[in-house]
Amino acid sequence: MNIDEAKACLQAGGFQINGEERLPNGTGTKLTAANGAIVNVYDSGKVVVQGKNQDPVKECLGLGVGQVVVPVAPANGAPKPMLSKVFVVYGHDTAARTELEAMLRRWKLEPLILDQLPNEGQTIIEKLEKATGEAKFAIVLATPDDEGHRAGHDDEKAFRARQNVVLELGMMLTLLGRKNVAILMKQQDNMERPSDIQGLIYIPFKDSLQKDAGPLLAKEMNAQGYPIAVKDL
Repeated sequence: MNIDEAKACLQAGGFQINGEERLPNGTGTKLTAANGAIVNVYDSGKVVVQGKNQDPVKECLGLGVGQVVVPVAPANGAPKPMLSKVFVVYGHDTAARTELEAMLRRWKLEPLILDQLPNEGQTIIEKLEKATGEAKFAIVLATPDDEGHRAGHDDEKAFRARQNVVLELGMMLTLLGRKNVAILMKQQDNMERPSDIQGLIYIPFKDSLQKDAGPLLAKEMNAQGYPIAVKDL
């Protein structure tokens, strides 16, 4: 977990961050929460919670009491165990993305966002093909970011997901299969579905992504081998 992911997770969980500073030894960043908890996020990915009121902060970050997040170096270049990572595709609705990321981390899962993966001289398709060795499920946030209609038919104007979302949805469907891709669709009047393919998993949400879409998404992911405990919902 990096510093941006930790901040997004805390903020989505309702924790106000009053301070942020580099650690004296230069190995990470210290976040001070309004409830008195201190979260040290090391550049290596390790996360340690200290100070007051630690338990709710640890729960928000997906940590058990007395635990820290420590990145495990893969042996002989082998990928980390599967079914702990999940792809996330999103458009311009960063609030929905932040809420989704925080929910996945509470489920002890690691979201993989394609545009945040290192390029390493690869095309976007090559990056995706490489990352499918680590993640076997994708969640696509279809939010009403754009508007469109047929040329000359202004009366057909409708809300649409971003073009990059539709493109990445198609790639996910090709590489992972329909049963391993869930589309979280933000309810909006006159919102087009990003695909007319039959049998896709559409999960609607409105005001609260976690409350409206969380239980059904967990059910679909459990069916594909992702162990999501009921207590984490």
